Amino acid sequence: IAMSYEVLARKYRPMNFEEVIGQDHVVKALVNSIDSEKIHQAFIFSGTRGVGKTTIARILAKCMNCESDTKPTSQPCNKCSNTVEISAGRSLDFLEIDAASNTQVEKMRDLIETIEYKPSKGRFKVYLIDEAHMLSTASFNALLKTLEEPPPHVVFILATTNPEKIPKTVQSRCLQLNLKTVNDDILFNHLKNILDKEKIKSDDISVSLIANSAQGSVRDALTLLDQAIAHGNGELNSDDVQKLLGTIDNSLLISMLNAVIEGDGDAAFTYLLQIEELSPEYEAIIKSIISVLHKASLEQVLKNSDDADIKDLASKIDAEFCQLLYEISVNAYSKFNVHPNAKEAIEICLLRMLAFNPLRKIDNNKSPSELEKKNLKNETQSVTKAPDFKKVDGMKSVNLEADAIKETINISINSNEEWIKIFNSLDISPFARNYFGYLSFKSFESNLLILESNEEEINIPENVFAEFKTVCIPILGDKLSIEVQLGKGSISPINKQNEIESEKQLKAEESVSSDPSIQNFLKKFDANIKDGSIKPAE
Repeated sequence: IAMSYEVLARKYRPMNFEEVIGQDHVVKALVNSIDSEKIHQAFIFSGTRGVGKTTIARILAKCMNCESDTKPTSQPCNKCSNTVEISAGRSLDFLEIDAASNTQVEKMRDLIETIEYKPSKGRFKVYLIDEAHMLSTASFNALLKTLEEPPPHVVFILATTNPEKIPKTVQSRCLQLNLKTVNDDILFNHLKNILDKEKIKSDDISVSLIANSAQGSVRDALTLLDQAIAHGNGELNSDDVQKLLGTIDNSLLISMLNAVIEGDGDAAFTYLLQIEELSPEYEAIIKSIISVLHKASLEQVLKNSDDADIKDLASKIDAEFCQLLYEISVNAYSKFNVHPNAKEAIEICLLRMLAFNPLRKIDNNKSPSELEKKNLKNETQSVTKAPDFKKVDGMKSVNLEADAIKETINISINSNEEWIKIFNSLDISPFARNYFGYLSFKSFESNLLILESNEEEINIPENVFAEFKTVCIPILGDKLSIEVQLGKGSISPINKQNEIESEKQLKAEESVSSDPSIQNFLKKFDANIKDGSIKPAE
């Protein structure tokens, strides 16, 4: 009994150039050469698996032998006997040879002997050698002369996933067309069209997961779609597809990364445990982390994400720290295959992320099982609300409300000099110092500290702002609020420090240039002082 079901990859194999997706550059070159009757004698179609090498070769063979026109046509009818036989794989004028099982030179010589015979029905004999790079050196040598000067009724097509293994002498005799991997958007639309034709219920998340997992291969996408339909009993839903593909819910990954940003080791490892319960491949976890960090990095610069979770992550994390986490992840992935234990590789990656947290909200002396959850609530400080960015009278401001603490502190700041002294005494991370060190003091009244920036865009990450606020509370009081406004006020702490350093440097250089003994020494030996070598005394 013959099986009636036809797999999607075969059922929806393109029958003409118009149905080919993602290979416009190759299709255009072939269509133009056919329409202008300038068809090359030998082609190399190269590209990864499942992108259309064999399919395009068959379409080209149908174009050469279609009976709907008196000459080759770029639009085969798929109705005449020649095109139907080629599609069915039983044409005598279209010979498809598997190089992997015909590597011997004797097989190639037998093939060459048939070349001189005229086509049985069509205009051309088309030879498709699949996985051509598997041929032996002797086989390639036997084919060289025929490739260079084939009979006018013969066209050779070499399909390969590894064109570098084809000898240069063969490549120079062929027109090489490189097929690209198909991007996710094109695959997504292709799968949606097929599901609509098959009248299969689905959701966009499921289709997107399949398109992403196919990694640019149309055949892989259709095979995965077949599997997902069978797994879901005739329909697709995201939970079933995630289990089938071993993919991870991005919300768990983002929650884990948020815990890393906050320096919360306990929470980070708790989320990792939840991810492991989904039974994904450990390698897939690292790849997913890399993907999330990549999207967050792009969002910080291009503002191009439609995902609310990615937007939130990008706003919380400092750009430099994001790049650091990305490098840690990529480094872990590059060494993943040589690590003796896949789970340990993930855990070490997570520990490195926590250890290199510049906000220093993790106790590095504790092991993963002892990491205590940090909520910034202790004897002197507490922050329970994330900063809220908003416009105030045309200026950007940020406000943070803090919980009450045991002791109320009253302090006044009456000048920029006083603020600079306080700022320089703060024990804050390099990131917080870099952001707030360039803001100048405006006022401090009724528990409201107003700082000014001369830049219109004030993009301070939430966790950096929270850290700065937390460190200031013990000094400025429990009801402290902070606003950052646009303005041109006093000199900032960092600029003041730069001025002091410049004055010290100038005095040091003047001291050296006015010292008679040093000048006499330089004159005696006809020497000079190297630029940048004079340093002020500590």
